[in-house]
Amino acid sequence: MDFDLTDEQRMLQDSLQRLLAERCGFEQRLASRDEPGGYSRALWSRHAEMGLLGLPFAEDDGGLGGGPVETLIVMQAFGRALALEPYLPTVVLSGALLRQAASPAQRDAQVGAIVAGERTLAFAYAESQSRDDLADVTARAERDGAGWRLSGIKRFVLAGDSAELLIVSARTHGDARDRDGVSLFLVDPGAAGITRRGYRTQDHQRAADIRFDAVHLEADALLGPEGAALPLIEGAVDTATAALCAEAVGAMERLHEITVEYLTMRKQFGVAIGSFQALQHRAVDMLVAVEQARSMALYAAMMCSEPDAAERGRAISAAKVQINKSARFVAQEAIQLHGGIGMTEECQAGHYFRRLSVIEMLFGDTAHHLRRVAAGGGLI
Repeated sequence: MDFDLTDEQRMLQDSLQRLLAERCGFEQRLASRDEPGGYSRALWSRHAEMGLLGLPFAEDDGGLGGGPVETLIVMQAFGRALALEPYLPTVVLSGALLRQAASPAQRDAQVGAIVAGERTLAFAYAESQSRDDLADVTARAERDGAGWRLSGIKRFVLAGDSAELLIVSARTHGDARDRDGVSLFLVDPGAAGITRRGYRTQDHQRAADIRFDAVHLEADALLGPEGAALPLIEGAVDTATAALCAEAVGAMERLHEITVEYLTMRKQFGVAIGSFQALQHRAVDMLVAVEQARSMALYAAMMCSEPDAAERGRAISAAKVQINKSARFVAQEAIQLHGGIGMTEECQAGHYFRRLSVIEMLFGDTAHHLRRVAAGGGLI
């Protein structure tokens, strides 16, 4: 199998790396963190100008028709830069739902605004009791004349406090954890009855808890088939998990580089500590873990297009298991090799450590994905 990038993919990789090197340095990231929404709107506009926001959307909808490999390239670059922009919740996660479920009219109304950088989205699906069970949905949408009435609470909505549009999962019939009965809705976060509580996560990203109190929705707010959205949600989360794996690889790559640079600079007993063989061995172990993660991230990207949902899910869960293990190992080794300075606000290593810690839990921790692989009879 040919793993080499095409000329177009290399151009994308090079141009994005140049942009992030110029506009997303460590000090610039700290400044962007304190902007409204927790990210740089100017950099988001540059992403739009480069076509990044339209990358996975079909050309007929105004996108570039890119695939999982292009998303991997982008997310890996974002991981290296610790980018704060809401690419994962808007373009990858919500974008996957729009591509799978939206009607032509809904795509016309939403995709163009996303591609132009004029609209960010967030997917509100997690609830207090649901953990990683996507079918555990207690928020309800009931018929209200020709429209709907939505009630419930969603937790940890990525970029949910600044998104201009929400995609919300709600149960239109059945009981919690039933696979049938889950629907998706497009919701204006400024509608009456919606309360958003935004907060900064430990990795300096943004999230929100959102309450819906009898929110009226028009009939055209329904996204996809009524009561049959769970397979679409699972597909979108698998796509986002694969993208997250790529981001983790980028973060681990850069964290390893930072650590090696520190070992060559930090002196003890009159010599650079990188000259000590024991520390060299640990740095090499970090590199091995990064390469293992890279292989699995590529595997996850390839399997995003697998038509067999069960096979796709097992493969991406297997990749997430290895990514989680590598992320924890690389992050902990980096902090130990830096010593106490590694967890200070001024040290980049601590910021990568925090992001990798969140990635380890996002879309399912190691135990969750091990159970998913085991349930399908897979071995890793």
